[in-house]
Amino acid sequence: MATIEAEPEDAREAKTPSLIAAAFQREHPEWTSEIVEALGETTITVGREHLVAACEFLKRTPSFEFNFLADLCGSDRGPEEEPRFEVNYHLFSTTKHHRLRLKVLLNEDDVRVPTVTSVWRTANWHERETYDLLGVIFDGHPDLRRILLPDDWEGHALRKDFPLRGYEPYSLK
Repeated sequence: MATIEAEPEDAREAKTPSLIAAAFQREHPEWTSEIVEALGETTITVGREHLVAACEFLKRTPSFEFNFLADLCGSDRGPEEEPRFEVNYHLFSTTKHHRLRLKVLLNEDDVRVPTVTSVWRTANWHERETYDLLGVIFDGHPDLRRILLPDDWEGHALRKDFPLRGYEPYSLK
């Protein structure tokens, strides 16, 4: 694993997510497709093929220590958008007190992404919820099944093309 050079104490205290993103991109430029700074938050877009390695790197690198997956959520950008789906990983370091968002973009015809349950155990239920509501398949997940909707539910309720009144027999009419 690559190590980040030690920084002076005052630089560590002043570290911002943009410095983290710059260090991340410097160490693994092939993993990063886009970095966005907006409203005081940093988002790094990575390819699905680099997701698990990027998560392990961010968790285990001493100057990052993103040891808490605060949230994992999916988003449907709409049937007219391509890539249509995104999966967002909201990371927090309980020791360094910094935040970062990783984003993976997925095309409608291939909504698969590797699981990160080997990095953060809490990803288990987050990934199940994203699968249940959006239909994103997390390859290698230990128990990928519905978590909120009934087992016989058809479709994925948070997709933008899902009927507002649902499908029979759950429709409210």
